[in-house]
Amino acid sequence: MRTDPFGQDELSRDAFLGGRLVVAQPRAGYRAGIDPVLLAASVPAGPGDSLLDLGCGAGVAGLCVAARVSGLRLTGLEVQPAYADLARQNGAQNGVAFEVVTGDLTAMPEVLRQRQFDHVIANPPYFDRRASTAAQDPGRERAMGEAAPLSDWVAAAARRASPKGTVTFIQRAERLPDLLAAMAAHLGSLEVLPLIPRRGRAARLVLIRGRKGGRAALRLLDGWLLHAGAAHERDGENYTVATALVLREAAALPLAR
Repeated sequence: MRTDPFGQDELSRDAFLGGRLVVAQPRAGYRAGIDPVLLAASVPAGPGDSLLDLGCGAGVAGLCVAARVSGLRLTGLEVQPAYADLARQNGAQNGVAFEVVTGDLTAMPEVLRQRQFDHVIANPPYFDRRASTAAQDPGRERAMGEAAPLSDWVAAAARRASPKGTVTFIQRAERLPDLLAAMAAHLGSLEVLPLIPRRGRAARLVLIRGRKGGRAALRLLDGWLLHAGAAHERDGENYTVATALVLREAAALPLAR
């Protein structure tokens, strides 16, 4: 696996949040889609809060939160040095103070081990490679193929959350049982928001949030509809108005309210 920073000819520059952010990403390898934007929109952060993005990649999720919340104190942890360097560059290019630590969440770097954050977020690898095929690109595979189990991600996030702090994950719907079990062992006041592709379709992704020291019962929220209509009938995007506001105007999802 390469560990050197990407060359400029290997990068694209992509707009997020209607151009509020312009983020460099590798042309080949892991590229952020709407998932980290939806994750960012679900964080109930306020001005001056601290946030840790575990496995931050090129930094899209954390930077999207920073675009919505003034004065956010943003930190990221990324195991792949090339992506960590890219996240630092993206923070600087967008005028965001973004502390990015290179390291593995299963061997938490000392600089983070003694710190806690108001909010911890993660978009962990979606696929259990015991039942799926690995990607050819090493960077994409590290981002998409599970190396550490979800339980390790949740435990690391819970340890870094401050008392009453929140932990928010986005994950595939079929992994929800694993994620619920892991979160229930460390967090309370769990809330689940199914992300529904279209009316009448099953949710493919879920957002789930827990609170450190929370005592409230589990809440299953009304599903969030991503696309309008029963099918994609023409070229171009057809997000619902509410989803377009999240993706283009940095609006918040129900979990952030």
